[in-house]
Formats: sequence, C-alpha cells, structure tokens
Amino acid sequence: MQIKDAIVTDHPFPNAFSPELLLLDHGSGCRLTDAAGTIYLDLGAGIAVNALGYGRDDLADIAAAQMRKLVHVSNLYTTGPALELAGKLTGDRFAAVQYMNSGAEANESALKFARMYAHRGPSGEDGDNAERHKILAFTGGFHGRTYGALACTPTPKYQEPFGPMLPGVEIAPYNDVAALRATLDGSFAGVIVEVVQGEGGLAAMTPEFAEALNACCAEHDLILIADEVQTGLGRCGHVFASDSVGLKPHIITLAKPLAGGLPLSAVLLPAAVNDRLHLGEHGTTFGGGPVTCALASHVFDILTDPAFLATVRERGEQLRQGLESLREAHGLGPVVGAGLLRGVHVPGTAGDQPRIQALATALRSAGVLVLRSGEDVVRIAPPLVISAEELAEGLRLMDTALSGL
Repeated sequence: MQIKDAIVTDHPFPNAFSPELLLLDHGSGCRLTDAAGTIYLDLGAGIAVNALGYGRDDLADIAAAQMRKLVHVSNLYTTGPALELAGKLTGDRFAAVQYMNSGAEANESALKFARMYAHRGPSGEDGDNAERHKILAFTGGFHGRTYGALACTPTPKYQEPFGPMLPGVEIAPYNDVAALRATLDGSFAGVIVEVVQGEGGLAAMTPEFAEALNACCAEHDLILIADEVQTGLGRCGHVFASDSVGLKPHIITLAKPLAGGLPLSAVLLPAAVNDRLHLGEHGTTFGGGPVTCALASHVFDILTDPAFLATVRERGEQLRQGLESLREAHGLGPVVGAGLLRGVHVPGTAGDQPRIQALATALRSAGVLVLRSGEDVVRIAPPLVISAEELAEGLRLMDTALSGL
C-alpha cells in the first residue's frame, strides 16, 4: 500500500474498487478534510447518507452514552431505543417495522414479504398460490447488490458477471403507464420501484405513473414496495418522496440517512402483510441494535420536522435553479431529480475522456466532491443541513470547472 498526498494506491481492497482512493480524515458540517489537510465541500454526503453532515457532538454523545449501556443484544430480545424508534417509524400508517442493516437487505426483506403475502390467504396459512411469485421492477432501477435486489437492478455491468439472476423477476420501462398495465397480472406477487432513480440517472416518477401503480397493484392484490433508501427521510423535501407524487406503497424501505452514518435500515410493513407472517420466518443479528436505534431516533426527529423539511425544499429549488443556469450556460442536458437529490446530464467528451469524468476530476481539484448517476449525470446530494451560501459556492465552482473543460 502506498499513500501520497492523501491518495492511496496499491491498497488491500478488491479490484472492484478504484485503484486510487482519496484518504479522508475528518469532517465538520458540510466540509471534509483529507489526510493531507485539503478541505472539500461535500456535495455527495457519503452517497446521501450523511444528511446531518459531519462532526456533530449530539450524535457522538448519543452513541457514546448508549455504548456504555448496551451495544448489542440480537433480535432474540429488544431494547428501549429499538422500541422508541419503531413507534416513530410506524406511526399511524404502518403496523410493524423490520430492522435490517443496509438498503439491499431491506429490499431483500421486502421482496420476501411480498411473496409471502401472495402465497398465503387472508388467514395467514399457506395456500395454493405458489404460482403468484413474480416481481416487477423497472429499467434504470437500482435496489442493491445481493441476489434478489440485484435481479431487480437491470444494469448489465452489475448483473452479467454474476449470472444467472434470481428467477421470477420481470422488467418494464419506467414511467410507461401502458407497458405497466400490459405487464401486470395475477401471476405477480409484487412491484418494487424508486420515486427518483438514484443510480439510474435521477429519473423521477410522474404522478400519472404513480396513479397507475396504485391502481394496478390494487386490481391484482399485489404488494407495492417503494424503495426509499435514497429518497426517504427528507432527501426530496418530504418524509417520504412517495407522498410527493401520490404513490401509495404497502411497504416502504429506508436506509441511508436513518442512523446518522451508522448502518441501519428499516422495512415498514402494513397490517395486511404483518398478519400473514409466522414466528421465526425472518430475522437479523445486527439490525435494530441499541446504538444505531438510539441515533436513528434522534436523527428521525430532526429530519421529519416540518420546518427542517421546508428548508430542504427551499435548498432544493435553489439547486434546481442553479443547475438550470449551468445547463443554459454550458450546453448541458436536462436537469433531473427532486429536492436535494438533483443532477444534470453532462454529455460529450473533454479531450480523451467523458466530459462528466473530466468535470468530477476538475471539481475535486477545486475542492468539491460530487457523485455520478447513470451514464452522464452529475449527482448532487449534499448534507441536508447545507446552507444557501455553501450551495451557491458549489454551483459557482461547478460553473468555473465547466468553463475550463
């Protein structure tokens, strides 16, 4: 392993990782500092995880206090933090929450629950519905890298090295109402969909598509799963992005920002699903631990506060307008996404490399970290606590970087 100017090469990680990795050391607010002391404005938030930014004493104090009491008990027992958080997550809308560790695990769980629901009658007993097992997912979707979630992620570079995929998954075009109605029938158990396709180019669901999903799933008694791993808990300016387009999912999966940077995910279940579940049919060793739940309860209160969400919507509109200005000034493609999960298509080349790759490199040199989505979309997903001044700074630096390409 070699480290020079905070760049790690010849590292001990698999070849699935970049051969050069930036070595980060600490952070404060929306800024990160690398091992060489260079400071960056973070417009990626650890892939939309660090919604509250970095270096927060409130999170550190909660984690430390809970670790002195209990770190782990397994799901054979429960703890006060797990119960408190469950009450907040379920509210008046859901009957139960299944804790897991990651977004992929949450989606795997949701797929299992959808099939279980389809296989069993209203009494909760096994019936003759085993043929109702198919899952519908959509082009551009990303639901994780474990096998069930991967089967619902129809991107060749993710799937092809690991085939064959889990059978029983069909793919339909995203936002295509006619194709949806022509595909769904009584052979399906459920549908999994993102409101904004975080890894698939930031395509956003139309209200018409949401309405068709609601109607088709009701018609065929299918479980509608909203993968809100990246869009949930304030990222799009609402507690659930589903609500902003009128989508009415039976199950919602949450993860990224839930525990303030620690691994925790949640599957929110309706009574209709929970009533058909039997003892011991699902579980987790680490999911819902007392430390992550104690943090998540505090984070949830912040991220769901109406005043906080109003500010996120204001920053989201500022970001949209700024990206529209960049689009016009630099001949970019459409602005996409919602809230503080937005981006703009950056087509073409700059020298001997894609223009988007050149832009990301130039921005890092200028002290700004961004993400990529799909083939050519620069993805902006900053901490939700970003100020108007910091966001304006990031947009100015993007303007300068684009001018230099």
